[in-house]
Amino acid sequence: MPPRSTPTARQERLGAELRKLREAAGVTARDAAALLGSGSTQMSHIEAGRFGISEDRIRRLAGHYACDDHQLVDALVTMANERSKGWWEEFRGVVGPMSLDLAELEHHATSLRALQVIHIPGILQTEDHMRTVFRYNSPDLPPRDLDAHIEFRMRRKDVLQDSPFDAIVHEAALRIKVGGAKVARAQLEHVLEMSERDKVTVRVIPFDVDDFAGTGYSILYAGGSVPQLDTVHIDTAHGVIFVDAEAQLRRYRSLFQRIEASVLSVAESRKLIHRIARDLRKA
Repeated sequence: MPPRSTPTARQERLGAELRKLREAAGVTARDAAALLGSGSTQMSHIEAGRFGISEDRIRRLAGHYACDDHQLVDALVTMANERSKGWWEEFRGVVGPMSLDLAELEHHATSLRALQVIHIPGILQTEDHMRTVFRYNSPDLPPRDLDAHIEFRMRRKDVLQDSPFDAIVHEAALRIKVGGAKVARAQLEHVLEMSERDKVTVRVIPFDVDDFAGTGYSILYAGGSVPQLDTVHIDTAHGVIFVDAEAQLRRYRSLFQRIEASVLSVAESRKLIHRIARDLRKA
């Protein structure tokens, strides 16, 4: 079987975690390949996510690496055993691969925490809000592709039924009139409605807080089945970045802890959103 030409971010992550275990054990790729009865080229493909790997081989490698973290090994086995294609595969060739990777990340996450300063989180957006954003950022997007992008983002909302979602949104994002006052008001009312769900929390960083230094990026922290498999998704002006190095994960955990000091309570956040929506009715 030829190697995958474009492995997904999740397939690459599985390979990367196997490489981390090997390197921590001080085992060369050649020695690991010999244990499996293969060559170093195949091991390179496995660790790059271009080849799949069986449960038996993962457990043999973990034993050889003297890895005693059984929860991590079980989690890697689960990743390796994933054979069915997710709903996002229906959109391959229509939306970009990074968007597909994001949908897959959200689908497998045990928890989601978002930080947005100038945008409403994507999975809390209304269809009218989405349509305005896509038209503004991609004015030449054909109507059929525009509809597909909106359908894709709407499908991503399904994760809110299963995974806890904690959204921290700056007041600036709430006050930007995307699509005009009517669309913006409906968007805020939708955020309030979504925040009433058991697994959805929305909190606001107000303009008048003293100790928030800001960030120019949209950040999503996705909890893995074990902490080592947590992932940070950063949406920048120059593209999307997936972060999974332990040092970086600690950095973003610390960032969210610092931000906690700047957010309003859930109840106060709802009052502020209500007040902004009420002001838009007068606009």
